[in-house]
Amino acid sequence: MKDEREKWARTRIVIIATLFGLLFIAVTCQAFKLQILEHEEMVKKADRQHQRTVPLTPGRGTIMDRNGNKLAVSLEMDSCYAEPRHIQDLDGTAAVLSTFLNSSKQELLKKMKGSKNFVWLERRLTPEKAARIKNLKLRGIGFAPETKRFYPNFEAAAHVIGFTGLDPAGLEGVERKYDATILGNTGFLVTERDALGRNIAIKETIIKNSSPGKNLVLTLDMTIQHIVEKELAKAVIESKAKNGMAVVMESDTGKILALANYPTFNPNSFAQYTQVQLRNRVVADSFEPGSTFKVFVIAAALEEKLVKPTDMYNCENGVYRIAGRTIHDDHPHPRLSVSDVIKYSSNIGAAKIGFKLGEQRLGRYLHNFGFGERSGIDLPGESSGSLKKRLYGIDLATTSFGQGVSISTIQLAGAVSSIANGGTLMKPYLVERILDDNGQEVQKFEPQPLRRVISPETAQNLARMMESVTGEGGTGTKAAIEGYRVAGKTGTAQKVDPLTRTYSPSKRIGSFVGFVPADKPKLTIAVIIDEPQGVKYGGVVAAPAFRGIALNSLAYLRIVPKVEAAKKNKPMDVKAGQTQNPETVSQETMSEGEALATPASGEAVMPDFRGMSMRRVLQVMEKRNLNIRLVGSGRALEQSPPPGHAIRGSGEVWVKFVPSA
Repeated sequence: MKDEREKWARTRIVIIATLFGLLFIAVTCQAFKLQILEHEEMVKKADRQHQRTVPLTPGRGTIMDRNGNKLAVSLEMDSCYAEPRHIQDLDGTAAVLSTFLNSSKQELLKKMKGSKNFVWLERRLTPEKAARIKNLKLRGIGFAPETKRFYPNFEAAAHVIGFTGLDPAGLEGVERKYDATILGNTGFLVTERDALGRNIAIKETIIKNSSPGKNLVLTLDMTIQHIVEKELAKAVIESKAKNGMAVVMESDTGKILALANYPTFNPNSFAQYTQVQLRNRVVADSFEPGSTFKVFVIAAALEEKLVKPTDMYNCENGVYRIAGRTIHDDHPHPRLSVSDVIKYSSNIGAAKIGFKLGEQRLGRYLHNFGFGERSGIDLPGESSGSLKKRLYGIDLATTSFGQGVSISTIQLAGAVSSIANGGTLMKPYLVERILDDNGQEVQKFEPQPLRRVISPETAQNLARMMESVTGEGGTGTKAAIEGYRVAGKTGTAQKVDPLTRTYSPSKRIGSFVGFVPADKPKLTIAVIIDEPQGVKYGGVVAAPAFRGIALNSLAYLRIVPKVEAAKKNKPMDVKAGQTQNPETVSQETMSEGEALATPASGEAVMPDFRGMSMRRVLQVMEKRNLNIRLVGSGRALEQSPPPGHAIRGSGEVWVKFVPSA
């Protein structure tokens, strides 16, 4: 019996030892699995249970114009959040915060009751507001640093720069087109919790700061941009138009120096505007070009050697019937040379030249000039416009004077630039360089020729023909600038009524496009005025804006007028006993900063300060003993009174400066 009990005891020991051994092996295997094989996954699960990770807004790089003026910057601001589990009095906390935040007590309570761990109360507070809330030292209320996009020039170049959303992804303009380049890395706010959700680490711990993205240097020149916006607004307001568009492009390179729409908007408060107001019409809208299209039709005919500038065409005294339709000229002529077809803007002459070209050749040249396809400018939402695939009879005629086709302002400026630079179509572009955080150049964009459209000889002949438009008797005399040769073309086009789908009897688009100086082109300028009231001709509503943009931009760029023209415009010698009226003196007669002789009446004459630095203006003021109010800083953009006008004691005398390099 005793042996049996001992035997059973040993058996039980073996069984128990075996069970413990198996359990030990199982535990060891499980531990190996959890600690070795599934280590990373377990760490992640633990982090998710004990940590709250909140992404912070990434910073965006700076956008600058070509002179280094900042157009868009990212400012660091505090965002306020709540951890409801740690707030003992939700109602009281909400009541206190409602006096500082842009939310009511009820809205704040709803937010805090809807989340136990974390909720944003308000993003990107002003420094003053954040400081006042921090001083309250409210339990469960914290702050995290985030960045906010700010546009220091407000409305200036708004349609080019665009804007960002809250996240902050680029929504329009360069901000959207280069979003991946500008946007930096996201930072994270991490807080640790125990099993009951209580803090066990330092609150508001940031384990990774957001870092800014790369910086952009644009081709824009903000001085020229200000000039364009001022002249465009003036043209739209004076003509009581619906809106206006303007572009200034370097003729040789395709660089966009200025691009403007009016009305414009403030990107710092873009939510207050409609989608129509935010749209960049220069690239997104297409319109019928009207008579500006005649330039490209005649360019094709000259290149194909089908016509010469002196060839004569019967312009039918302003009335020409074809295929049951009648084509009219606003200014009837019996016969005109090819050059005069441009000068007097004859629809009939252009139609007959179009017939001589034929459908295939005309279509090919129009495509080569960039119409019917996107220009490739680095802005979102570009329109390609439209060209008819087949041109029969009346369609061939109407296309020849810019009816029945649609183009964008940027296409028009690019096509005219190809004439200005000797026949090469350039790709328009806005971003010149990309820089890293340290200001080192990462990428540089060079001018990009797309294709040769016409020969230099044809371009030269065409430029001379376009000069006649601004000469005596031409349709664009209001675009002429004394001392400079100006080549251009007026355009007036009917708009299609969206209801009747026929041409409106009252709605027009007036335009002027050209380049200066015509002998050595530097700037190509296009101005479009949409639905002007009263007189609707492009030579009346758009040409003066072209002149203002060209004159002030040339002065700023220090492109001096021709010496011969300046001498020709000098006032005649005044006979004894006579005085020269200073208000009749042309501003081109003065050299930099020089005033004419003081009139006998004792009134001084305003010098031409445009384009000068403030230091140089002060030197001239001291030399001439002038008392002038100076506004702003940088280079002189505007002045009152204009150059050559008398400075009267009762009138306001000032010089306005804008930032520049």
